[in-house]
Amino acid sequence: MRSTIGRLIVGATLLAVTVAGSTACGGRRAGTAAGAAGSAITCTVDKEIRLSVATGNATGVYYALGNAYALQVKAGSANKVQATAAETGASVQNVQQLVAGDYQVAFSLFDTASDAVEGKGFFAGKKQPVQALARIYDNYTHVVVRADSGINSVADMKGKRISTGSPKSGTEVIAQRLLKAAGLDPDKDITPQRLDLTKSVDGLKDGSIDGLVWSGGLPTPGITDLFTTLGGKVRFVEVTGLLTKLRESNRAYQAGSIPAAAYRTVADIPTIVVPNVLLVKEDLDANVACVLARTLFDKRDELVKANAAAKGISLGTARKTDPVPLHRGAKEALDKLGAK
Repeated sequence: MRSTIGRLIVGATLLAVTVAGSTACGGRRAGTAAGAAGSAITCTVDKEIRLSVATGNATGVYYALGNAYALQVKAGSANKVQATAAETGASVQNVQQLVAGDYQVAFSLFDTASDAVEGKGFFAGKKQPVQALARIYDNYTHVVVRADSGINSVADMKGKRISTGSPKSGTEVIAQRLLKAAGLDPDKDITPQRLDLTKSVDGLKDGSIDGLVWSGGLPTPGITDLFTTLGGKVRFVEVTGLLTKLRESNRAYQAGSIPAAAYRTVADIPTIVVPNVLLVKEDLDANVACVLARTLFDKRDELVKANAAAKGISLGTARKTDPVPLHRGAKEALDKLGAK
């Protein structure tokens, strides 16, 4: 009898220690302790949570919006959610490091996110446990070359020095698919320069590269700088003729155009468009996910002040993330906001 009571006391003590250990830490990584599957979602966070948001290149839209978003998450959650943004190589790297736990929120191009959940492309053979908070704004494919390069199409890039974007970025994914669609081998038929946007822009300015591929929102600060500085010495190359081939690899690609007002070009530039999504791991606390999703829409006007691309964040398209599943916390937020 005495040994039985002893076991009960020890068990109760261990339980108390476990509970205390899980709740006493004021600042913790967002996890699954609350808002677990099946429990009610209150869309409130009562303990301090620290989040890191994976963005992209410093002169790109992801970075500008990511920093603004992190500030708004903190401001709108009574300081319970402490969010910071980090510069990264963008989409592919973001997904990999999100899954690894280095970041808790990640910007990603929709084609990369689709590849991730389906185990294709860079993620061949291994489906990634990521879900969406929402579809956000669209990215526009920018193919810019020096006017004296002799490049009038992607096929003309053969033998040229072309920046295909940061390693493991969504831009690199699109650049390689564009080159293949044009019948070129990305590793052999061009001299590939795997540069971030800042270095790509600098390369076009000093003539060390002939062209660049970039996928970004409108306007992208780095591209604005390029056209402001060089004017008619650089120009866009139209790529919409490759859309059918691109869609064979991923249905995310769509036809669109870069308005003349974006970079003060003579006319609109037909191009290929890819939506963006904001991603989290599938096991993220549902209440945290709800807060994060609501912030996108509650604070949209503040995000627009950081970059006009945020005008594309809309409740009308927020749920359109298939085949990337929406996190259940995000579903609750969109339900409360009246999203279609």
